[in-house]
Amino acid sequence: MALQPVNRRSVPEEVFEQIVADVLSGEMKPGDPLPSERRLAEVLGVSRPAVREALKRLTAAGLVEVRQGDTTTVRDFRRHAGLDLLPRLLFSAGELDTAVVRSILETRLHNGPKVAGLAAARRGPELAGLLDATIEALHGASDPTERQRHALTFWDHLVDAADSIAFRLMYNTLRATYEPALPALAAMMAAEVDRPEAYRAIAAAVDAGDPEAAAGAARALLEPATTALLGALTDLEVPR
Repeated sequence: MALQPVNRRSVPEEVFEQIVADVLSGEMKPGDPLPSERRLAEVLGVSRPAVREALKRLTAAGLVEVRQGDTTTVRDFRRHAGLDLLPRLLFSAGELDTAVVRSILETRLHNGPKVAGLAAARRGPELAGLLDATIEALHGASDPTERQRHALTFWDHLVDAADSIAFRLMYNTLRATYEPALPALAAMMAAEVDRPEAYRAIAAAVDAGDPEAAAGAARALLEPATTALLGALTDLEVPR
């Protein structure tokens, strides 16, 4: 574990970030003990309260387990951490982790139809107008990245209408992970966001209160681009 002296402008944050990086990279493995608070403070050149605060954050994130009077050990983040780690996992050693991208795409394809179906079942009277306005904005946008943003707004309205806190939190994390890559994905996502009629089909099914039709329309929209992106990832992963 190559710990470095900490910048004191944000001491607990810096301690937290260093240990997170080692855990996610595999440098520190599940079951590995962390140095004592005293030793961490000495190595990092910080106070013990700063180390203690960082350890509290690491415990809350599901990355370490602290036992009173015992060793602090690394936990398996795949079993104990939450979705908030997803943006951190997207890049490994400065490179895009294609396995993480694949899981995001698969989740998107699985959740989208479910969200659309729930929105159709639970819609409020204002939803139709919100969806129509967003589709018109998407249709009128010429910039590919801007079109993706309007598409995200469309899904944002559907997630609200689905009235599921679990789907909302998942969507928030997936969107936060996905948005920085919008310009890079513009060409590949054009096949999806350039189809306002497909969005209208979802909106019509939702407005009609038909969950099955809404889910089917959502899958018809999401599947082609998702399949193309998964194929592109497979090509990237094939050894040259």
